[in-house]
Amino acid sequence: MDKKTRCNWAQNNELLIDYHDKEWGIPVYDDRLLFEFLILEGAQAGLSWITVLKKRENYRALLDNFDSLKIARYPSKKIETLMKNPGIIRNRLKIESTITNAKAYLKILNEWDSFNQYIWHFVDNKPIQNSWDHFKKIPSKTLVSDNMSKDLKKRGFKFVGSTICYAFMQAVGMVNDHTIDCFCYKKIKQ
Repeated sequence: MDKKTRCNWAQNNELLIDYHDKEWGIPVYDDRLLFEFLILEGAQAGLSWITVLKKRENYRALLDNFDSLKIARYPSKKIETLMKNPGIIRNRLKIESTITNAKAYLKILNEWDSFNQYIWHFVDNKPIQNSWDHFKKIPSKTLVSDNMSKDLKKRGFKFVGSTICYAFMQAVGMVNDHTIDCFCYKKIKQ
């Protein structure tokens, strides 16, 4: 039996435990993976993360492994095909926002050297190291996520409210929100 102490949300579900232990909070600098997380966090809006995790592989298959160039060129027919597929979250606004966000993402790539440089500039290119002793103290948004949300919206992104942006920041390691008793806290802090 695994006796590791983990963050409160990563208990009693193998998929969540695996995600927590191997991905959540580890800094991500790969543009494609950052785009994937931004889309998936938007898809999660109003739902639980476990719902998205269960459908993640379907998203990868149906969205050409989050290839922004391909997604930006999806015709309206593709939206209808996606709407019929139970392997993803069938919310028209969320599906349409994926295409909108791919187009906005490509514009950022034209302006910045990479999406990585753009997104990490919000935290001065280094992860924010928090020291939460209880999961209930972790905020759902911050001034940084407010600023990120505002800028993404200005650039045409959808489903990028401050709470979604903060969840994105946590997922891609822009902020270390593992509680201090979690075995991942020190590993990521180093």
